Amino acid sequence: MEKVKLERLIGSGATDDVTLEGRGTYDERLDRILVAATDTFARLGYEKASMREVAKAAGVSLAGVYHYFDGKEKILFLIQFRAFGSLLNNLREKLSGVEGAEEQIRVMVRAHLGYFAANMSALKVCSHELDSLSGPAYEDTRKIRHEYYELCRGIVDRVLIQHGANETMDRHVATMAIFGTLNWLYRWYDPKRGPAVSTVARQIADQYLVGLVGSAEKQNGAT
Repeated sequence: MEKVKLERLIGSGATDDVTLEGRGTYDERLDRILVAATDTFARLGYEKASMREVAKAAGVSLAGVYHYFDGKEKILFLIQFRAFGSLLNNLREKLSGVEGAEEQIRVMVRAHLGYFAANMSALKVCSHELDSLSGPAYEDTRKIRHEYYELCRGIVDRVLIQHGANETMDRHVATMAIFGTLNWLYRWYDPKRGPAVSTVARQIADQYLVGLVGSAEKQNGAT
């Protein structure tokens, strides 16, 4: 994340190279607060969660939290911006050298599921709390989410073109269908007790591609 954006959105003075209450570097303490805040927002909901509850969960003083963030919305922004920045950069890296559109779908599903299986609270917060942001925080988050969406939609487009779908097949619907599946994982998937992430990703990608390709070829055959 650009330093200027971080300074603007998490509060004045917080980017100094300092330690707080004698434990950990700035980045370590920031990460600790964000993890605690993510779990708190996921458990209670953003509106019900307070800065005091975040401080308690992080094991720091309330003043310590305010040293980093001048308000709750700044925490929510950074949770979402970091999550989608990580998803976007990770997917770009993993797609490098992958030529086939269907294999790109599989890479996308594995990357998305793998990230959120390790960050399930972040998935819940990101799925439910975009509209809790306002102003520049909302716009910056919306933009990076849209950038990730456009990257994924480009992959879906290539699959549909490859299998002869015409322009009447709604690409947005096709893209949101896979996000609808992946972003509901926190309701039913436990990475510690359920099948391996790779197994779940493979099945979801298989099912999605069968439906997507079948729809495209059916449409193509009807024209």
